[in-house]
Amino acid sequence: MVTSIHGTPVVPGLAYGPVLVATSEVSPDAVAAYGDGGHADEDAALAAYDDAATRVADGFRAKAAAATGATAEVLTASAGLTTDRGLRSAVRKNLQAGQPLVPAVEAAIDQFVTVFAGMGGLMAERVTDLRDIHARILARLVDEPEPGVPVPDTPSVLVATDLAPADTAGLDPARVVAIVTERGGPTSHTAIIARQLGIPCVVGASGAIAVLEGRRALVDGESGTVEADPEQAKATDRVAEDRAQRAALASWSGPAGTADGRPVKLLANVADAASAVAAGSEPVTGIGLFRTELCFLDRAEEPSVEEQAEIYARVLAPYAGEGRHVVVRTLDAGSDKPIAFATHPDEENPALGVRGLRLSFADPGLLHRQLDAVAIAAERTGTETWVMAPMVATVAEARDFGSAVRERGLKPGVMIEVPSAALLAHQVLEEVDFLSIGTNDLTQYTMAADRMATDLAHLTDPWQPAVLQLVAIAAEAGRRAGKPVGVCGEAAADPLLACVLVGLGITSLSMAAAAVRPVGARVSGVVAATCEEMAEAALAAVDPATARSAALAVAGA
Repeated sequence: MVTSIHGTPVVPGLAYGPVLVATSEVSPDAVAAYGDGGHADEDAALAAYDDAATRVADGFRAKAAAATGATAEVLTASAGLTTDRGLRSAVRKNLQAGQPLVPAVEAAIDQFVTVFAGMGGLMAERVTDLRDIHARILARLVDEPEPGVPVPDTPSVLVATDLAPADTAGLDPARVVAIVTERGGPTSHTAIIARQLGIPCVVGASGAIAVLEGRRALVDGESGTVEADPEQAKATDRVAEDRAQRAALASWSGPAGTADGRPVKLLANVADAASAVAAGSEPVTGIGLFRTELCFLDRAEEPSVEEQAEIYARVLAPYAGEGRHVVVRTLDAGSDKPIAFATHPDEENPALGVRGLRLSFADPGLLHRQLDAVAIAAERTGTETWVMAPMVATVAEARDFGSAVRERGLKPGVMIEVPSAALLAHQVLEEVDFLSIGTNDLTQYTMAADRMATDLAHLTDPWQPAVLQLVAIAAEAGRRAGKPVGVCGEAAADPLLACVLVGLGITSLSMAAAAVRPVGARVSGVVAATCEEMAEAALAAVDPATARSAALAVAGA
């Protein structure tokens, strides 16, 4: 019998408990009893679909309203996908072709799944969301509770093929002590929300259900190892030791920097005013990534400059004061974050299409109005405001953006997500004042691997030496220019990797607020020279696992 499996570690921590397997099926008996639904005609059947879809979307929105940050973002996007007009049109077409409602919905979902999967990139990530939406709509039609993760009686390890955003967002860390999924990568929705909740998590663990069901499991969220039925006393002792260490980390309050005094700014990633206020309770010196597009996912028309300014001011205001600043990212719309008033529909490959700054090429006014609104918000609040553009690929793009930002009295920067920008970082920094590395997209584009492809999870790991080499190039360019280079991708939330990034020359780390104290404590526990040795060891490795092990060996030396 197999006693252990391995996956991609995404949230560090040890946890031990009985395995709870999650399923997303609606009762076959209920579906059979529903039959053709008994609808009088196509219009009646479509009305039933509309009612079910609306109730599912309302459920997503209610959960989003109770959440913040990345969790609220993902749930809002799911609500929009549930009531998508294209999906509804596909259902109506199937009804007109004579299909009963249940098969009509299933065929429409399958059609969208095929399209999204074929697009690859970030759009393929929505396949899990579509399957979840299908199950929830089906449940509403047959008058059953929407499927989801059962609430365990005792603290348990949740194991699933994959988890939908609504399931992950609703988890109680006191009852679900760890998450293991067979699919997904380090930047999947499950991974992102698990980080925000602070639940140890391993994804891409192929065969997890077959190995772990009916057993107890010890999950190591730092190494990615999951042991089945370990010796209970030893497992309990290891978890207790880990909890003590994590409690010590949680009490860390600064100052940010290495043990020998090299300063490292710790910043938070936020999506709205609520998450900005919440992040202020953590030991951060500001916001390193304000995802402005998440304010407008459900907007059909572009908000006015004044309305945008009011929204931005509510995020900026808590960070007014000396030594604090907010980095505003202009609209990163497109790909998996479609915004009705901005994105281009029907792109063959949205991840490589017109997204981020590229939206302004055909519609410069979209960018200029947003910059006007940011400038107004900065003036009203008195907050030091930096502005950066996503998806910059050339020096010319950086030059044009930098000029537009400076005209408004703001500090310009760009995101390093495209390998070409990393390779030309020294020239890019002649045009702007700072760089911020988005490791999620940089990893995906560097390795030419869909971040949601489970079979390729080893490629989309930010520990990839090739990705770290590009980070090193950008950081060295910043050092030579005397300008800051930060990381705002998910990699910054990994305490061990954070030390490596500091060793590469990164000057700031921006992450989910829940990760700030563990990262700060880990970095403050080592001297700068050790961080540099960890970075050298990781760069010399041949794969992510070796890089992680090499860095850990140096840290423990």
